[in-house]
Amino acid sequence: MHALVRAEARAEAQAAGAEAADLEQAVWVRLLERRTGSGMPEDPARWVRAAVRAEARTARRRARRERAYTGGESPPDWTGCPERIAVGADERRALRTAVGRLPGRCPRLLEAMLAPHDPTYREIAGELGMSQGSLGPMRSRCLGCLRRMLAAEVVAPELRGKER
Repeated sequence: MHALVRAEARAEAQAAGAEAADLEQAVWVRLLERRTGSGMPEDPARWVRAAVRAEARTARRRARRERAYTGGESPPDWTGCPERIAVGADERRALRTAVGRLPGRCPRLLEAMLAPHDPTYREIAGELGMSQGSLGPMRSRCLGCLRRMLAAEVVAPELRGKER
């Protein structure tokens, strides 16, 4: 019976636009469900043919309804997802904590840049009492320090294979 199921599944798979192994598996599941209910079919060959064709029809219907994601489409909007909101809040909290541990004037500068009202360089320079031209280099140094600090906190992945 195994050879018959495999042969029938291979014969119907291409026309159904499905994998032969998927059809074969679906037929075996049908057979197992049937065995618990009404027992083995009287004519196994006929039952296998009918079951494979029924699964192939189901696969064709499914293929017509489903659409593959293409690069041109925009992904679904996850902004209101509770999990994403919680993860985002946790990431912002970790970032603010790390910014607070930076040396010198970096915490004040990065806090000003992270302000919700999105201030301009001129506004930030006025707030911190420094020249607008020195904000860029100082921001760069502070972000480098922040990167090094956060990289040190991330656990390094374990070595794979043999250690030498």
